[in-house]
Amino acid sequence: MAAGPAAPRRGQRHDTGSLVTTAAQVFTERGYDGTSMQDLARAAGLTKSSIYHHVSGKEELLHLALERALVPLFAVLEEPGATSGPALARLEHVLRREVDVLVTELPHVTLLLRVRGNTATERWALERRRAFDAAVADLARAAVAEGTLRDDLDPALVTRLVFGMINSIAEWCRPEDVTPATGRPGPGSLGDAVVSLALDGWRRG
Repeated sequence: MAAGPAAPRRGQRHDTGSLVTTAAQVFTERGYDGTSMQDLARAAGLTKSSIYHHVSGKEELLHLALERALVPLFAVLEEPGATSGPALARLEHVLRREVDVLVTELPHVTLLLRVRGNTATERWALERRRAFDAAVADLARAAVAEGTLRDDLDPALVTRLVFGMINSIAEWCRPEDVTPATGRPGPGSLGDAVVSLALDGWRRG
């Protein structure tokens, strides 16, 4: 499970970004439906009225938190490494960068992985997730067509399995686990490990 929200400090200062991150942690821990504005205020160390200075309410906090995951994911698809060169190289780039986004936006990606479509905002997020998944599956199909990945495996199925491995990082990863100060692997080498494990058995020999 992702780490829960830090203990609130009454009177601590928040901008909208930090409030969104706190909300993402609380939504993940309690569920969106099970979270009240009072829960959010308590976690942020604010009054409910102070929260309304930043956002219109709980639904906007959910939307902003999910955007913090989805916007950088889709930005990866527009990077030069994802748009030029052989399809396999583009696929590797996207998978590595997906790991980077997960680590950098860990609370927000963790929340994205928890939504179930109970609200309009959650259904929007699920639709965007499916669009991202489809774009990556298309890259895998292109790599099969160019002859660099095996053609005896369904690209959509293998892509879903790869996403399952990447998404599982949110269950155990902590930001301190992937910072150079700890001497543990950074997000770049974590992405390399994912690509190696995911694709080595799929490459055409």
